[in-house]
Amino acid sequence: MTVPALQPALASPVEDAYTRLAEVFPGLRVRELTDAEQAPVGGGWVGAGELAAGGDALDAFLAWDNAQVLRDYGQQARPDVIAGFGLHRYAWPACLLITVPWFLHRRVPRVPVEDVAFQRTLGRMTVRVREFACLPDDPAAQLPGARVVADEEALRAGVRAAVAEHIEPVLDGFGPRMRRGKRALWGMATDEIVEGLWYIAHLLGEEQRAVAELEQLLPGATRPYVGAAGFRELTGPNGELLPTRDRASCCLFYTLRPEDTCVTCPRTCDADRAGKLQPST
Repeated sequence: MTVPALQPALASPVEDAYTRLAEVFPGLRVRELTDAEQAPVGGGWVGAGELAAGGDALDAFLAWDNAQVLRDYGQQARPDVIAGFGLHRYAWPACLLITVPWFLHRRVPRVPVEDVAFQRTLGRMTVRVREFACLPDDPAAQLPGARVVADEEALRAGVRAAVAEHIEPVLDGFGPRMRRGKRALWGMATDEIVEGLWYIAHLLGEEQRAVAELEQLLPGATRPYVGAAGFRELTGPNGELLPTRDRASCCLFYTLRPEDTCVTCPRTCDADRAGKLQPST
């Protein structure tokens, strides 16, 4: 008689996902805090709630972006451009806190701003997960804080809600410095969700699955988000298919380098996109 091996007890709904994220993208490492631990302070750490408050902590955060632009490009960027760079550099990894566990394990953590801290120069985040959504057949459904939802569409709705809960206060903090309305800010949030997971999925070797799932996650008309995932394909000079997407927002990098737009930028025409997407020889 063969005795089945005992499965190790599941301690966290997100630890495996964050471990896998660090394996493929060492530039971001996420540590889950226990109930007894305090979020780190000092040494370059900033709480997401501090960024959302829009005060001195946000000033210090954006000073890093301002110094980086001066150092790398030798010119002063407009304050709204600096604020946009800073928002991107926070929101891109913050969205991964939610989308990576969903993509890898079908678990959607709630991460309100008071439960997240960021150390940008080291590429570190801490998070405290008090509640998460999962499907009925997930072993994690037995963990404290689990909220079982009916199906994949309910889980997608949970992703949209969890990102909105976290990112809306952050947009409120950055917004006055960015000279953009609510729609433009939510367009930026849409892009951070899509492009962050798209990139990580490429590193995981699961880009096609990510494209399909992001198209279902953000099909359009999913307020407060603006636009759809926006994926499409171009045809290269030899008939090859080149994947791209249309961003809902512009990062304003063109204000520093007008000739060097992003491949998914609304300002980049399809001919230029196809050229940028050609493998270098």
